[in-house]
Amino acid sequence: MNKIKTRFAPSPTGDIHIGNLRSALFEYLFAKKNNGEFILRIEDTDQDRLKEGGVDSILDALNWVNIKPDNIDNIPYQSTRIEIYKKYAEQLVNEGKAYYCFCTQETLAEMRKIQEQNKQAPRYDRRCLKLTQEEVEEKLKAGTPHVIRMKITEGKTKFKDLIRGEVEFDHKEIDDQVLLKSDGFPTYHLANVIDDHEMEITHVIRAEEWLPSTPKHILLYQMFNWDLPEFAHVPLILAPDKSKLSKRDGATGVLEFKKLGYLPEALLNYIALLGWNPGNEEEIFTLEKLENEFSLDKVHKAGAVFDIEKLDWMNGLYIRELSLENFTERCMPYLIDAKLIDSESYDEKYVQSVVALEQERIKKLSEIPEVTQYFFKEILYDKELLKWRKSDLETAKSRLEFIYEELNKIPKENWTRGSLEQLLIETIKAKNLGTGDTLWPMRVALTGQQNSPGPFEVAEVLGKEKALERIKKAIEIL
Repeated sequence: MNKIKTRFAPSPTGDIHIGNLRSALFEYLFAKKNNGEFILRIEDTDQDRLKEGGVDSILDALNWVNIKPDNIDNIPYQSTRIEIYKKYAEQLVNEGKAYYCFCTQETLAEMRKIQEQNKQAPRYDRRCLKLTQEEVEEKLKAGTPHVIRMKITEGKTKFKDLIRGEVEFDHKEIDDQVLLKSDGFPTYHLANVIDDHEMEITHVIRAEEWLPSTPKHILLYQMFNWDLPEFAHVPLILAPDKSKLSKRDGATGVLEFKKLGYLPEALLNYIALLGWNPGNEEEIFTLEKLENEFSLDKVHKAGAVFDIEKLDWMNGLYIRELSLENFTERCMPYLIDAKLIDSESYDEKYVQSVVALEQERIKKLSEIPEVTQYFFKEILYDKELLKWRKSDLETAKSRLEFIYEELNKIPKENWTRGSLEQLLIETIKAKNLGTGDTLWPMRVALTGQQNSPGPFEVAEVLGKEKALERIKKAIEIL
């Protein structure tokens, strides 16, 4: 048996989305599990849909999630192989397995219109197959625009899909597929089969939506007398209502997930479980562990529902597992983009102590600017927020004055959350004050927020001078 070889073959027509990434991951894992090769190929023959920077976006996304193609220094581009596809298409014509079609777009549109009126499936009616050799040569000589179509024979195509089992297609349902377009570029079907053969791909793992195209591909392999690869069609990723995944449900570009603050290891872990199950209750998998445990026989046939809440939960787990140094490093770009810190000059220790307060609380890195902004800039107080529940502003002011006085007694060297908490709690009890109507205005005075870490943790990070300054400012507005 040949060495196992899989491929990821995206088109550079935009950012690769979550479905593309899941396909790439399964292809990568299957190759690695079987000591095979995983290669990247760029399918850029659809010139009208190419997007500038599309290839860079693909490479950036794969690099971000640490899926490394084995041919990263020698990636084939279909646009450089046009003459190869033409040669093979002409070979099929010469062997009577394909034919020239000179029909215009207007002719094809009229054909489809009549078929729809007659409640027929839209397909080519083979009128150009009836042209004589002389008529064909005359049109070619005159430079009449044309395509090359494959000639589908009668019969059925059966194959064993590694996920779906035995699959059968009647050729009556298959149209005479265009192989070479009028601009000389191949269609996906021709280029895909030729490339997979020449690059010795042993296993074609792709989304379920390509299943109806598989008989066309198998027929092409047979027309060329080439060995067939194995096929595996993975289930579609669905929205919560079981419809096709849309951007609203999470079908966003992979690099957008990066921008939104997801960790690549969490995203990979989550999408690995969309359609694949290890056979037990385990949910947390590193890429290395996935490489060891992945198998196609545990991939489901049914569609997999994308649940953004589950992804958020898993991302939160991964965030909490990071070392504080690593977590801080990953938060930095978001703090810089929000202009909360300057990339050239910032207090690293201070930033680390700030983000440490939120590591157990946030689910996405992108949340860090909003929940820590009060540490980096002046805050505006909502006077009403400073009072505790059914208390009043006068009480809030007197409690803050009490806190200011007590905190001012603590030397800088003893300014820790433990010391602050011990002193204030003991004093609050001794003076028979309410904990809520004392500590609530203190926390709001320090943060300006309704929700935040506790007042002692915040005070410790702010430092004595800054904490007292904020409490004083809150007192002044009451």
